[in-house]
Amino acid sequence: MDTKHLTIDGFLDTVPTPGDAPYTARFQLIVSPTDDVVDDVTWSCTTSNPGIVHALLTEIQPGDLLHVTGILTQPDRATEAARLTVDSLEVLGTAPVRALQEMVLDRYGDYAVVFDPDREEVPVFTTLGQWVGLADTPDAIATLIEIHERVNGGDT
Repeated sequence: MDTKHLTIDGFLDTVPTPGDAPYTARFQLIVSPTDDVVDDVTWSCTTSNPGIVHALLTEIQPGDLLHVTGILTQPDRATEAARLTVDSLEVLGTAPVRALQEMVLDRYGDYAVVFDPDREEVPVFTTLGQWVGLADTPDAIATLIEIHERVNGGDT
């Protein structure tokens, strides 16, 4: 097996779960290397660090932006998935504090939006966690992003 030390930033994709071994946790990160959603990669991660396991299972929620460091293990067989064993985790940005099970986090280039089936309005953030605004309807998201880019000179 080939291993490599790696640091990545990504959004927590699903609710973390306890791992197969005691005091471990499994989770998935969505990493966006470019502004194009087709380039997004889902990383399978595990950790046995007690502090990280506790945070993942009790505090961190899907949609949170995480900065993780660990060892990437490439399997010997191409049919097996690579796995990142995390030894350091930092929360760079939190998802809106609400029951997120029914919400959908979507990405528009450098922007993230949260669709809530109970509301017509759509919260819009930059992928770095900066508040952009509340779009009145899903159809108004592009206009809100365009205004934000005009006012901020393209800085997201």
